[in-house]
Amino acid sequence: PSKGQSLFLLGIQGDENLQSMLVGTVMRKIKSRTWKKQRYFKLQDDFMTIWYKSKKAGNAHSTFSVSDVEVVREGHQSEVLLSIADEFPANRCFTVVFRGRRGNLDLVAESAEEAESWIKGIRKLIENLENMGEREKLDQWIRDWFKKADKNNDGRMNFKEVRDLLRMMNVDMNEHHAHRLFTMADKSQTGALEGDEFVLFYKMLTQREDILKIFQEYSSDGQKLSQSDLEDFLRVEQLEGGDIQHRVQELIDRYEPSDTAKLLKAMTFDGFLMYLGSAEGSIFSPRCRDIFQDMSQPLCHYFISSSHNTYLMEDQLRGQSSVEGYIRALNRGCRCVEVDCWDGANGEPIVYHGHTFTSKILFKDVVNAVEKYAFKVSEYPVILSMENHCSIDQQRVMAQHLKHILGDKLLKGMLDGRPPVRLPSPEELKGKILLKAKKIGGLEDSFNGTGEDPLTGEVSEEDEVAEIDEDNLHRESIRSKQHLSKELSDCVVYCRSVAFRSFKHARLHYRFYEVASFTESKHHHPSSIHLSIIHLSVHLSRPCWTCWLVYELGDLFSSVFLPVALNFQTAGEGMDLNDGLFSQNGRCGYVLKPSFMRDSDRRFDPDLPQRRHDYQPVVLTIQVISGQQLPKVNIKEDSIVDPLVRVEIHGVAMDQAKQETRYIENNGFNPLWNDTLRFTIHTPELALVRFVVEDYDKTSKNDFVGQFTVPLSCMQQGYRHIHLLSRDGTKISPSSLFVHVRITDLE
Repeated sequence: PSKGQSLFLLGIQGDENLQSMLVGTVMRKIKSRTWKKQRYFKLQDDFMTIWYKSKKAGNAHSTFSVSDVEVVREGHQSEVLLSIADEFPANRCFTVVFRGRRGNLDLVAESAEEAESWIKGIRKLIENLENMGEREKLDQWIRDWFKKADKNNDGRMNFKEVRDLLRMMNVDMNEHHAHRLFTMADKSQTGALEGDEFVLFYKMLTQREDILKIFQEYSSDGQKLSQSDLEDFLRVEQLEGGDIQHRVQELIDRYEPSDTAKLLKAMTFDGFLMYLGSAEGSIFSPRCRDIFQDMSQPLCHYFISSSHNTYLMEDQLRGQSSVEGYIRALNRGCRCVEVDCWDGANGEPIVYHGHTFTSKILFKDVVNAVEKYAFKVSEYPVILSMENHCSIDQQRVMAQHLKHILGDKLLKGMLDGRPPVRLPSPEELKGKILLKAKKIGGLEDSFNGTGEDPLTGEVSEEDEVAEIDEDNLHRESIRSKQHLSKELSDCVVYCRSVAFRSFKHARLHYRFYEVASFTESKHHHPSSIHLSIIHLSVHLSRPCWTCWLVYELGDLFSSVFLPVALNFQTAGEGMDLNDGLFSQNGRCGYVLKPSFMRDSDRRFDPDLPQRRHDYQPVVLTIQVISGQQLPKVNIKEDSIVDPLVRVEIHGVAMDQAKQETRYIENNGFNPLWNDTLRFTIHTPELALVRFVVEDYDKTSKNDFVGQFTVPLSCMQQGYRHIHLLSRDGTKISPSSLFVHVRITDLE
């Protein structure tokens, strides 16, 4: 094992919880109140894999990797475990939550001590894995493949087995060259490779010629980068400024593995490789990973990460409603979740997609989940966007649950007790949960001294919102009235829900604390585009908390820079763009809009960006150099990826663009393109750049391999790695692209 791997093993082998896991434990796997089966669970010797099987002889076993586990929740923290809470105590229950959209694993141990041992043990393994360096992670990835292919578990592989394994790993290679490297790696001269020998063989096979070429170009002696060599590289290629000498020393201290080179204040090729493969060498600027924006502006000045039909896990007509949908959305930084409330049995309101066959969950369970997970990943406010279809009695129950469960986290009144003139900021609302729903009267009524409030009030239904096109306003149907309980109405402060009628109506009647819903199923007239921007600069609008383009509705509508509340449970381009936009600013769920979208006097028209007084278009030049260890997408054993890279620009209409590299035949392992793509971007502040890798197919649609989306404003220039994500938005380490980026002013 490498030095890092040895330290990793030393750090965990003495742990008594892990020792217990190595011996193995019988636990119940729970799928429902009626499905409870005993399984034997055991940690494998690699400290990375958990193996389990039925106690019945002959049944197949299953495994999962610790690297696939996002978190372990103790107690009754899933719907499944809540359903059997009367049968098994919380101290024996825990939930293993996987990355992406894979279902949870709910377990009940035989004793509280055994449950604690597994909870602490898995958490320790996750922590150690997160603390591993990039090199150790790569070594572990290679070992995982080796174990997968070692069918007879003897820890050795002959050349034929290695060749078959390489095909599984997406490698199609010259057999003569591979055999020569195999012989060199076979240090024990047994005609077979052991685990560490296979790691050595793999590394010889993956020699990065593309990076070696750059290294030699800047190295004075071809052996190392001296301090001045590295300074030149950072200044000329990476466009770094400031104290370059200090920066060079920092990088050498952080990434150079050789103590001799460190003494010489130099960097070897291994150190250079580690730097370029690190977070600092990535295309996403480290400065954008932390909260770096002004968080003291009114809420309407931010794009807010929002979820639509949050309670659904899949299909919108027959899918499962689940509290898990809220937990996952909040853990991804979502700050506005949707709650559709209906009358339920026994006086308890329920949440589901009304008038469909989706399953139902209790409103109070949703509120409990929100209370527990609202501020796990971001301390900025969470908005509960409520669609209220309940009777007065059940509305009162809802208000009671909100106040009792959320306590001080629920915003119950204005921040300073004085009539406000604008929306508060995310900073002022830290740690608060806001209810967005219908309200009796306005904020002003709290201060006008009109006497006792009524017990109930009438408000307009807003299930059908008006067209944004003012010409069609007269066709709007007469709205029905809904009775609203005072208790629930009082829970609404800064987010009073109203129907959107027209921009003209908005200008004349809207108050800053009112939130309107636009319909996204109707085409908006181009003449209304600039009005929408002005409107959004002074109002919050639903579903435009999130604010990304609606691409699905055709070219006309794609020019309207109006946002969408997304189905977080649905993977695809929309979610990729949303994740890309909100990957910045500490993933806190709030991104400050550009200044021209915050100022109602600026009249920004996204169809004519050149009319902006501060119009500054740029040219984005991307050289797509190479790819590394792309995942296999076709399950056929003899199939190898034919990869191509598509770069997409998403933004205002003039900026929408796509360009592709050529495809490389039979090489998902280390494809080399060296293709250059150029884009002119007229509104760089709003541009997202999406890199998509596909497996080319001349007879049918290309298969998706991986993607990464980054705001143009967060891109680092120079030689950069792009660490690819799966369709689910999870890392597919060590898959990456290597590119060179330049952003210049348009001449």
